[in-house]
Amino acid sequence: MTTTMHTLAAAGVTVAEGAPRSRHALRLRDAAAAGAALGLALPVKVGAMAEAAGRRALCLGPDEWLLEGPPGDRPLLPETLPHALVDISDREVTFVVEGPRAAELLSIGIARNLALLAPGTGCRTAFDSAQAILVRESEQAFTLSVWRSFAPHVAELLDIGRRELACGL
Repeated sequence: MTTTMHTLAAAGVTVAEGAPRSRHALRLRDAAAAGAALGLALPVKVGAMAEAAGRRALCLGPDEWLLEGPPGDRPLLPETLPHALVDISDREVTFVVEGPRAAELLSIGIARNLALLAPGTGCRTAFDSAQAILVRESEQAFTLSVWRSFAPHVAELLDIGRRELACGL
């Protein structure tokens, strides 16, 4: 499914579908051992991210990470390390929301104070009724990943919100 997004420059925000990335859900207890095998030190603070060698890890819970990398990337962990690693690359669609009013636009569907989400961190949240992973990439840029089945609904809400911002609502 391709979600078509249009830019409304007057609204102070742009929304576009993000480029494809490999995504893996990782569950394990020994972050240090996994980090050594992945070539990426897994962050242990919930919400923290780490990046190295084209991969990124977002800590979503005490024993849970979202791993992202270039398309086709397949992280491998030793069989001797108890873990669950699931390829979820095709499960989600990512929206890139950028501009001085990006946080304001996202607030139409996210019931949390986005000013408290520091650049370079992320969280699991909900956008309207859709489970989402939100990352604050920089002060004025976010990525919002939702399950593919919710993408049309989220895209429509973002488009309505952008039009309202453009009208000064």
